[in-house]
Amino acid sequence: MTPAVKAIVIANVAVFLACFFMVSFAHSELISDVLGLSPSAVFEGGQVWRLVTYMFVHDATGFMHILFNMLALWMFGVDLERRWGTRGFVKYYAVTGIGAGVCTALVALLPYAVTRDIYTHVTIGASGAIYGLLFAWALLFPHRNMLFMFIFPLPARVAASLMGGMAFLAAITGTNGSVAEATHLAGLVVGWLYLSGPTSLKLSVQYRLTKWRMDRMRKKFNVHQGGRGGGGNFTVH
Repeated sequence: MTPAVKAIVIANVAVFLACFFMVSFAHSELISDVLGLSPSAVFEGGQVWRLVTYMFVHDATGFMHILFNMLALWMFGVDLERRWGTRGFVKYYAVTGIGAGVCTALVALLPYAVTRDIYTHVTIGASGAIYGLLFAWALLFPHRNMLFMFIFPLPARVAASLMGGMAFLAAITGTNGSVAEATHLAGLVVGWLYLSGPTSLKLSVQYRLTKWRMDRMRKKFNVHQGGRGGGGNFTVH
């Protein structure tokens, strides 16, 4: 597990345990009420920290919410951090997560019945950032297979398109759970906007520069690639 992914997992688990013990023993959802994303609290109470902290709060009444989010963070995040570096990955994770929160709050202001409920709804979970990671992973590794719904093997780009379509349909029909579907869709859109701009070129250059440096170090220290080939005509120290 890469450093940033590991740190994010630890932070999420720590907050989840605090929420779990608060709910189990104190019968209080104070942490979720204070840290969860509530557009009404952001606009009326000026509680802008919720746009960030909501990403680290998960449903304390069960383990499936945080389990699937952290599993997805590990699945997609490790490859992205190795490719972009820790700084580039953390920046992307923060932009998509916070951006999804901002979009959710703005959508809640729209004068439609489907968005009116979002205004007072408390959104929690890292799913906005996770959907951003899913988009980036599918963009960089479009032909890798993944188990869609843990059953059907599909190429990453197809699975990401299906999940984006499902999030869109759920958002326009007003289907919301503990994490608003509008936030899922916003994570994808923010990820697309982020990687469509100059940042995409910067990340690509950083990746190629890192790869060039690694190749130089391999040659300098006479590092042999693994695999079945090579014939074994060298000494390993």
